[in-house]
Amino acid sequence: MRRLMLTLGLIVAALPAFAAVQPGEILQDPALEARARALSAELRCLVCQSQSIDDSDATIAHDLRVLVRERLQAGDSDEAVKAFLVDRYGEYVLLRPRLTWHTIVLWGAPPALLVVGGALAFGLFRRRRATTATELTPDEQARIEALLAREE
Repeated sequence: MRRLMLTLGLIVAALPAFAAVQPGEILQDPALEARARALSAELRCLVCQSQSIDDSDATIAHDLRVLVRERLQAGDSDEAVKAFLVDRYGEYVLLRPRLTWHTIVLWGAPPALLVVGGALAFGLFRRRRATTATELTPDEQARIEALLAREE
């Protein structure tokens, strides 16, 4: 009995961690609530590390959930709600950013820089090896011997 009470107590204590959406936020219309939940799962909490506003307990996540629901009740489409939030908070608010030229540069620049850096390093090491492996010409060898003989 004691073990059962302890288990139930731990489950009740952990419940707030599993439910970020507060009962007061839930919309009466099930279709709008489903849309709000789907949108909330795609939007990033601005203060959490890669956590959706649907999963976050942060105050700003609560405010964003309420804002999403207000915009949906006002008749905005899902894309209009996302556009409103992107205009206000930037692309960072989207968990899956749109594919644009600057996201391509952001994701493509590191591999491109590695390839360019590797090619430059390969070229420099190859050139250095080629220049250190050359032998002296007979004229150069004679000049060195003449200089060494003069110093003696």
